[in-house]
Amino acid sequence: MLAVTRKSRIRDKILEKKSVTVSELSQEFSVTEETIRRDLKALEDEGFLTRTYGGAFIQDGVENEVTMELRDTIYVDSKEAIARTALGLIHNGDTIFLDSSTTAYCIAKVIADMNLTVLTNSLMIIDLLSKHESIRLISIGGQYSQRARAFVGRGASRSLNDYYVDKTFMSCRSLSMEHGITDSNEDLAVVRQKLLERSNSVYVIADFSKFDKTSFISICPFTALTGVITDKALSPEWLNFLEENHVKAYLAGK
Repeated sequence: MLAVTRKSRIRDKILEKKSVTVSELSQEFSVTEETIRRDLKALEDEGFLTRTYGGAFIQDGVENEVTMELRDTIYVDSKEAIARTALGLIHNGDTIFLDSSTTAYCIAKVIADMNLTVLTNSLMIIDLLSKHESIRLISIGGQYSQRARAFVGRGASRSLNDYYVDKTFMSCRSLSMEHGITDSNEDLAVVRQKLLERSNSVYVIADFSKFDKTSFISICPFTALTGVITDKALSPEWLNFLEENHVKAYLAGK
């Protein structure tokens, strides 16, 4: 297969799936992983995609869900900065919910030695915090999603009816002034929607790449939130919009 043909097929594949891994492309096209990395580098140079360790992704499209394998490697510094900022909002004795996002996992790492009750649907967070005696850990049920490494769907949402929490820290796929907080995956979205009813305070944790975009499923309007924690300075328009909706903006490192 000619390189130009392979690049065209890679382009079509990522337009369909929104994210790809080097290993899967290497197997599909029967070429080395180094060849695939060169192809992805060329497509990135054209402005078509964003490379990350082990693969690549694009942000376009309302149904855009990046695999957990790649999410673990995307914007890691941003997620860790957001986690350190969230730490300032959490106090010993709190009951909090951490969702199944990789940013919430970063929060779990920085709170591991605090005295807290933590509810979560994330298997990764369960595994991490189960090793810390100071954490009272509660897992919600539901259908297990291998892709999300979490318990999701209507069953997970119903299991939240038994609990209330002081603070929820949840991610999303997109934030839009016009369309609010949206997600790509309905099974994840229904859990996040239920958390709005069961939390005294709700904080959206979102890196800079998620702003001014819209995804497939509506989670909530901004008026349902307490705050937004992000990693880069927001525009005056965004700051004014959040203030008008009584949502506090928290900028990592400030």
